[in-house]
Amino acid sequence: MADTDTAADPTVNVLDRGTMRIDLNYPIEGAVTATESNPNPDAVRGDGPVFNLLIETADRTLLWDTGSHPQAADGHWPAEVYNTFTHHDAADHPLPAALADHEVEIDDIDAIVQSHLHLDHAGGLHNFAGTDVPVYVHEQELREAYFAAATGETGAYIRDDFDHDLAWEPLYGDGGLLFEGIEWIHLPGHTPGLIGLLIEAGAADGRDLLIVGDLAYTAHNYEDGHPMGRDLLDSRPDWRASLRRARDIERRRDALVIYGHDPEQVAALPELL
Repeated sequence: MADTDTAADPTVNVLDRGTMRIDLNYPIEGAVTATESNPNPDAVRGDGPVFNLLIETADRTLLWDTGSHPQAADGHWPAEVYNTFTHHDAADHPLPAALADHEVEIDDIDAIVQSHLHLDHAGGLHNFAGTDVPVYVHEQELREAYFAAATGETGAYIRDDFDHDLAWEPLYGDGGLLFEGIEWIHLPGHTPGLIGLLIEAGAADGRDLLIVGDLAYTAHNYEDGHPMGRDLLDSRPDWRASLRRARDIERRRDALVIYGHDPEQVAALPELL
């Protein structure tokens, strides 16, 4: 494990969990649009990295999200879901191996923070079934995930990802202190219970780290305010309000913002964290 000096000076590392391919109209609304001059444009699919964050402080080791299930391509995800959200190399990047790259084991994890419970974020929870490792998730997200899985309302929730004997620690309200130097923030819009994290001095340059996750699939959503499309927004008004809240925190804290699946940013994160 990496050495840390104080709770306010954590070490944050990126865990590579592979790559997911989707239609670009999901992360960027209107990415491919028919026009009079081009009435039948070709659809475009693009790659987005799937990653988790390993956060080590002086007294605990935290895991931000748990990625896709390693058997996503082998039946864990329904065929029609996998045809849309194609995580072709999930089996090559299981959570235990990703942790081992940083000399950490599953048993070393003291707590999990689930930004939300979509299939590419909650698929590693089975590693903690039957343990007392607390899993922090917003109570609205837990309710939404079970409702959606039971009704089939959205395929982005896979019941077998989260329906385990887990030590759930529901979060209530708009945010608060999670641990010393680490706050959680409710950022609904992508899902009703999406949460972010604010980590004091989490960046390599000493700035605070604001993890907004799938509030913004890429910088295009966050910096340009361009909404996600298709089924990636549960509520556009909530998403815009959450975007304003995150930007306000960024300005006040001069924070480094981490998005959900931005290829260029993820490639640069080892130098930024």
